[in-house]
Amino acid sequence: MRSFTVLKDATRAVLVDRPVPAPGPGEIRVDIRACGLNFADLLMQKGTYQDTPAAPFTLGLEVAGIVNSVGPRVDGFAVGDRIAVYSGQGGLAEQGVFSAGRAVKLPDAMSFEHAAAFLIAYGTGHMALDHRARLQPGETLLVTGAAGGVGLTAVEIGKLMGARVIAHARGADKLEIARHAGADILIDASEDLRARLLELGGVDVVYDAIGGEVFKAAFRATNPEGRLLPIGFAGGDVPQIPANHLLVKNLTVIGFYIGGYLNFRPEVMRRSFETLFQWYQDGKLKPHVSHVLPLDRVEEGMELLRSRASTGKVVITP
Repeated sequence: MRSFTVLKDATRAVLVDRPVPAPGPGEIRVDIRACGLNFADLLMQKGTYQDTPAAPFTLGLEVAGIVNSVGPRVDGFAVGDRIAVYSGQGGLAEQGVFSAGRAVKLPDAMSFEHAAAFLIAYGTGHMALDHRARLQPGETLLVTGAAGGVGLTAVEIGKLMGARVIAHARGADKLEIARHAGADILIDASEDLRARLLELGGVDVVYDAIGGEVFKAAFRATNPEGRLLPIGFAGGDVPQIPANHLLVKNLTVIGFYIGGYLNFRPEVMRRSFETLFQWYQDGKLKPHVSHVLPLDRVEEGMELLRSRASTGKVVITP
């Protein structure tokens, strides 16, 4: 089978032929129909992601496909099941072997492309805003990078949770996508973010995927008792948070990494996915996939993420 693999002692991935593995105890083997790309894939290529496996390994954190083999001691899955897996690695391949504990069955109406764009982006948005930040109806939510993979889903979810949603993104086209997802107020990245937020009465919850100066501006416009979620650092700079300002305004900065819940509180993730799948079936969530590319064009997909030229998700279809 073909896979997009980071070779030993390398900092880039290449398409290689690898043997098809057999599933072990607690594992399922999957014919992969779609794999969602994430910014973490870029970091893994460079070896800078907090959860980078030892090389050689195949990139691809989330996949959707059909079970073609079931290993010993697996309950709840059978050959032919349509599933999605928060795999952590191994998704950019024609087949993969994954822990059954990381797999979920798909609603009948969900396409493989939507499924591969769903778990990480929507799971991150929902768990961060609901479980961690405790976003309340009527509060004001700022989403930065609001047309990207995790940002756009946070706009949708924040609106469903009853918040007034402010979307921050670069350019009219990206802001229009955020508006279509439910944003109430749009702020272009060329504007003075802090000044605009203060004009609007400040914000209660910040969901920031950019970092750097954007986070600093949002931090200074957060209302007393506000909560800030530094979700990612697509702008390249990790912000340093002045603790004295936290004290003065009684602010809370909340760490969140969805992958951690696989190990210490998987039930939180399962409950979140149940809620999200129900919202999808009810037509309340509409995944935005800007590009669908075959496996031999995965480098093109990576560059779309690197240059921030995509909106929503980029999906590879092995």
